[in-house]
Amino acid sequence: MNKVKSVMQWGKIILPLSSIRYYPPQFTLRNPLIEGVTNAFDAGHEVVVIVFKLSNQKDLIEQSETQQQHSKLLKNMKKLFQIVVEQEVNPKEFITLHDYYGEGITLLITVDHDRHSISNIAIMMKKISNEVAQRFMKLYSSVYPTFEAGYMFVDKYEYSIQDSILKAHRQAIGMAEKREQLEINEMLFAINKIITKKAITLLAQPIIDVATNEIRAWELLTRGPKGTALEAPLQLFSVARQTGRLYELEMIVLEKMFQQVKASRCRQDIFVNCTPVTLGNIRFTSDLKKFLQKYRGISPKKITFEVTERDSIEGLKNFAFNINVLRLMGFKIAVDDTGAGYASLNTISELMPDIIKIDRSVIENIDKNSVKESMLKGLLLVAKEAGSLVVAEGIENQEEASVLTRNNVDLAQGNFYARPAMFFNEITT
Repeated sequence: MNKVKSVMQWGKIILPLSSIRYYPPQFTLRNPLIEGVTNAFDAGHEVVVIVFKLSNQKDLIEQSETQQQHSKLLKNMKKLFQIVVEQEVNPKEFITLHDYYGEGITLLITVDHDRHSISNIAIMMKKISNEVAQRFMKLYSSVYPTFEAGYMFVDKYEYSIQDSILKAHRQAIGMAEKREQLEINEMLFAINKIITKKAITLLAQPIIDVATNEIRAWELLTRGPKGTALEAPLQLFSVARQTGRLYELEMIVLEKMFQQVKASRCRQDIFVNCTPVTLGNIRFTSDLKKFLQKYRGISPKKITFEVTERDSIEGLKNFAFNINVLRLMGFKIAVDDTGAGYASLNTISELMPDIIKIDRSVIENIDKNSVKESMLKGLLLVAKEAGSLVVAEGIENQEEASVLTRNNVDLAQGNFYARPAMFFNEITT
């Protein structure tokens, strides 16, 4: 028998805890289960699929003289799971308990980020496994059952709830078998919590006209929950990428941008980073149009999407098409981190951006390094050929700013002018 059974092959569902319902082998996910998951999502909760996989079933088979005895032994084990789960799981958090053909037990529960953590789930899994094993030993003293446990969150952003449950179930089995669940699920739990609560903060840093010293625009910078491992944007977006939640996270950033621009009645332009992966998503332009409808009065001409050069645009099927649509809508395009690597020059030739942002690595100590100033002059010539404005990033002192002035750089940004600030609405009014 295949070790990784699909939920589509489960023969039995226990719902609620106090009763057992039997369904035919062709069992598909019935309405009570889908409704339970949907209700949890509607209430703002997450749903976690927990798999308890019997790892020493061979030992149990050897203790059974007949198939009938073995079947009875497994049936009693499942009843013990039912009793223990009823004891350990809050009824308000319980969704369902599944038995899939003797290979293990699957439990679905709701998770509230305010009351749960990864350690809470791990402790509960261990308690259930140990309690079932202890009770089993009282019935069959010759064998001590051992379980591998794994869990995975149901993705509420999938098109189909049923497909999401099946996917989470397969992944939870994989976690149970590979013993890799802790690190991966810690990342998933953290990023799911951030996305569910939209728990990000946008800082704003001004972009200055070098000639007049006036504020021409603001760049919005994303931060995760303060004091956590995901506060820094590098870790935040890295985890989002690894866990498949990058698009959702970046759309939350964009929605918060629209909210803050509308609330502050900002008159200057807005710059916001967006990865090529998100810009190339087939849903991106339609989702962006929804934001424009929701936050009426914000002109696309005020918003510039910064494309980071560290992500390759090659092979992104919808990227070029979406960029053209964005331009037709009135949005501007910038290439970020220019000068930090070869890819930026290729991206400039591909996109012919409205704005080129020169990376901090070129600007740092440029007043003391003639080669760097020559690099700056070269990039200014590239920008002129592309018809692009130039923003120099990472200005830290007057000496660096002076080099920009004598080379007629258009715009500049950095702590020398102003540090990123928390309260965007206060800055722009």
